[in-house]
Amino acid sequence: MNITSTSDIDEYVENHTTAEDEVLRQLRRHTNLTSTMPRMLSGPMQGKLMEMLSIMIAPKFVLEIGTFTGYSAYCLAKGLQPGGKVHTIEVKDELEEPILDFFDKAGISSKVELHIGDGAQIVKDLDITFDLAFIDGDKRQYPEYYTNVFPKLRVGGYMLIDNVLWYDKVLTDPKANDPYTKGIQLMNDMVQNDPRVENVLIPIRDGLTLVRKMRD
Repeated sequence: MNITSTSDIDEYVENHTTAEDEVLRQLRRHTNLTSTMPRMLSGPMQGKLMEMLSIMIAPKFVLEIGTFTGYSAYCLAKGLQPGGKVHTIEVKDELEEPILDFFDKAGISSKVELHIGDGAQIVKDLDITFDLAFIDGDKRQYPEYYTNVFPKLRVGGYMLIDNVLWYDKVLTDPKANDPYTKGIQLMNDMVQNDPRVENVLIPIRDGLTLVRKMRD
């Protein structure tokens, strides 16, 4: 029996997914050339899924924790209602200029507001009710992100949470001591045991959980 490698499957999936647009392709290339951790980018498969979910939800306001180079913010912005806005938060201030340059190049500067600083705190200070939220920040803070984002999300709204499999460490290290794995494990359990939500863990890339808020 032939055994297909994960890389072969990923290539097949990407070849049977609508290609990213030219702006995203250029940003992905730029990120791979200039970043020390380009794997943090959402990439074509997950980016297209997020884009399509955003289009289906048609949000007025979107929250993102963890901008990185702006790839996912652009994907999420594609589904905005007229006059809608993505509020995206990035902790690394050295990324501010290239992020804003990309938003300008993509023609979405009026649709995206960049906040620089600690995501958990900034979320608490935002007086906005969001239709869709995407969590992809510091994994150690995942439980805090979930706790702080939840009351900002409208009933019937959706939350996407990235890296919930954490390179399979959530399985291989069930009693993890490292704070990154532990943060994700704690948050995964919080979501699964939260009676206010419905949730599904999608095994795309490093794991993406989709949460629907059913009640406050």
